[in-house]
Amino acid sequence: MTWWQHGVIYQIYPRSFMDTTGDGIGDLPGIVERLDHLVDLGVDAVWVSPFYRSPMADFGYDVEDYRDVDPIFGTLDDADALIAACHDRDLRVIVDYVPNHTSDRHRWFRASRSSRDDPKRDWYVWRDPKPDGTLPNNWLSHFGGPAWTLDERTGQCYLHLFLPEQPDLNWRNPEVREAMYDVMRFWLERGVDGFRIDVAHLPMKDPGLRDNPPAHPGYVSGLHRRMPFDSQVHVHDGGHPDIHEVFREMRSVVDEYPDRYTVGEIAEHDLGVWASYYGDGDGLHMPFNFAYVLLPWEAAAYREAVEAVEAVVPDHGWPNHVLGNHDVARIATRAGSEARARVAMAMLLTLRGTPTIYYGDEIGMPEVEVPSAARQDPWALREEGQGRDGCRTPMLWTSDAGTGFGFGSTEPWLPFGTAAGRTSVADQRDDPRSMLALTRRLLRLRRAEPALHAGTYRTMPGTPSGVFAYTRGGEFAVALSFVGASTTVELGSGIVEVSTGMDRIGEAVEGSVVLGPDEGLVVRLSG
Repeated sequence: MTWWQHGVIYQIYPRSFMDTTGDGIGDLPGIVERLDHLVDLGVDAVWVSPFYRSPMADFGYDVEDYRDVDPIFGTLDDADALIAACHDRDLRVIVDYVPNHTSDRHRWFRASRSSRDDPKRDWYVWRDPKPDGTLPNNWLSHFGGPAWTLDERTGQCYLHLFLPEQPDLNWRNPEVREAMYDVMRFWLERGVDGFRIDVAHLPMKDPGLRDNPPAHPGYVSGLHRRMPFDSQVHVHDGGHPDIHEVFREMRSVVDEYPDRYTVGEIAEHDLGVWASYYGDGDGLHMPFNFAYVLLPWEAAAYREAVEAVEAVVPDHGWPNHVLGNHDVARIATRAGSEARARVAMAMLLTLRGTPTIYYGDEIGMPEVEVPSAARQDPWALREEGQGRDGCRTPMLWTSDAGTGFGFGSTEPWLPFGTAAGRTSVADQRDDPRSMLALTRRLLRLRRAEPALHAGTYRTMPGTPSGVFAYTRGGEFAVALSFVGASTTVELGSGIVEVSTGMDRIGEAVEGSVVLGPDEGLVVRLSG
């Protein structure tokens, strides 16, 4: 198996991980300073969200220069030092790759909008308004409002599926493709081990730019319910079938370098379509599996989601599992309690497939209620009731959150929230029953046992309502309670290797076992 199949990935949002300059914003040297935490935790790879030069209209997803580091995060030398420091610790490095759009300050777009005759005009998507002066079609921005902005200077509209400051590249132009593949080579040459591809399904739109059709009641396009965006079925503004040609080309670029990896952000509810992004072994190594971020906290819902993914992943593919990221509310808050967050972590780290842990979830960081005056997310500022600030707050390293995150008197870019002082790495590091201790034990067991990182998955039949139970490689049974009452489960005989409360390790199991409320067990089976 490859490193990305048996390993565990840890996502870092660099603004919020560690500040070494005292400006209230995390940086690349800060990540280096905290790498030993990841080694102690037991993960195998680090995914770093964007750190490229950017005006920060969307906090780095509006890239001004793909080949440079924004000064708030450091320098290109700091990026090289981070890659080297990770490799020195046997950690792989995955960086964000943002192909769908650039910043409006990128030199390509500045040239493109300068004149209809500029050689880079066709590097972006430009169209005339309709004869009546209205926009070219009905497409909507993910961040609210129309997806077109009229450029008064040239009299045409440019496409931006996100902010007006994020114009969409024209991936139907071969010059654009080659330039963006050269960006991949630039970072591969610097030693990165792979790419997380942002909104990977969007670069190829309908060639005719047809209107999206109206949605049926209850339609949800992605990870969030959002209106008026979900008043349309988004079939023409992304995910055109020829996106697979792009991924084959990307894969050929990545395959020029040994042992590298790609994972795509694919917001697709149809699992058959989702699985198509594996290609025939020549597409993405993995499309992210976001099923769990949409589910109610019910055993049946999670069991059905796992079984559905197991059923569609092709033989040449490999599953993966995600509980949270920088775009969705934290799992501890979605599930409703730390006890349930522990159950979720036990599931994440014992299923078949590659897990990705979002920074802070190893200590059960909750969603922070960010006051309106402190909001930063451009989506929150454009659409009432939306926003992602609450899952992006600074990492809680110590009880004195400010001292742990940075060394200056400057307020952090987002508030720490009320969890500071009771949920921190320092508070939990030496507590054998902490969430951190649980995460470490699960990771070590997973790494040590081939049955857990490579073995088959089988749902256990006949389990009580409210319990999700399965076996891995025929050697381990995992039983997870999603209810606040004790439940008896038939598991077979064995020894408890992990309990989510970290209080039943070594306990013998003979046939049946009683799961406590919101408790999970990992049992090594005998015989």
